[in-house]
Amino acid sequence: MQLTVNGVSTFAATGGQPFDPKLPTVVFLHGAGFDRSAWALHSRWFAHHGFGVLAPDLPGHGRSQGKLLTSIEAMADWTIALLDAAGSSQAKLIGHSMGSLIAVETAARHPSRVSELCLIATSDAMAVGADLLGAAEKNDHDAIDMVSIWGLGFAAEIGGSLAPGVWMHSGAQRTLEATKPGVLHADLAACNAYRNAATAARGANVPVTLVLGERDMMTPAKAGRALAAAFPNARTVVLKGAGHMMMAERPDEVLAACRGAA
Repeated sequence: MQLTVNGVSTFAATGGQPFDPKLPTVVFLHGAGFDRSAWALHSRWFAHHGFGVLAPDLPGHGRSQGKLLTSIEAMADWTIALLDAAGSSQAKLIGHSMGSLIAVETAARHPSRVSELCLIATSDAMAVGADLLGAAEKNDHDAIDMVSIWGLGFAAEIGGSLAPGVWMHSGAQRTLEATKPGVLHADLAACNAYRNAATAARGANVPVTLVLGERDMMTPAKAGRALAAAFPNARTVVLKGAGHMMMAERPDEVLAACRGAA
């Protein structure tokens, strides 16, 4: 689905069904350096079960045009502009990693526009190491290697995919390699600079589910629990053995948690 958001051509996947703003809307927000393809399975379930789905490529990512947004706050305001462009008054936000920070900030800045949050691989702060930031700034492939190695749990590295013949490590690398120069660094820098998650969480008076990976090396479960404690109304689901890239590693369990069924 092609939309014009803030005057810029924006692409959003709709889960295989035409988007209908009269249905309850679900917006999927991807992580740093990734795009809408991270949500291929999950967006499809919601689209075929009575929801209007928007899984956008953020500006400068995937098939979306426009300049990169360099702060989580700007991405949160952009999310509301996306809803306006699609004709939707309110949405459930499902975000992974950077996308989870966008979702939290959106709920704090625009409370009437957010009905529920599902935050995957999240934490109260997403500090990014200097080595990773430096490699990303130079567009060095080492940055892609670091994200893909640190991002996956142990089982995912030894053939843990539910889809026969799929190597999750390579899949993550190919997606990151397809991004434009500067995208990964801009996203990581935005995560590193954001310090408002706990404050935003305290003001989010909507149902919240946090989905955490027991073996997540990028946003450790301990940090996710710290964020959970800041919300007035939150439940936490910890996936045993899972790493950071849970939508690929544990798609069924992530879906169940986002549906509220686990």
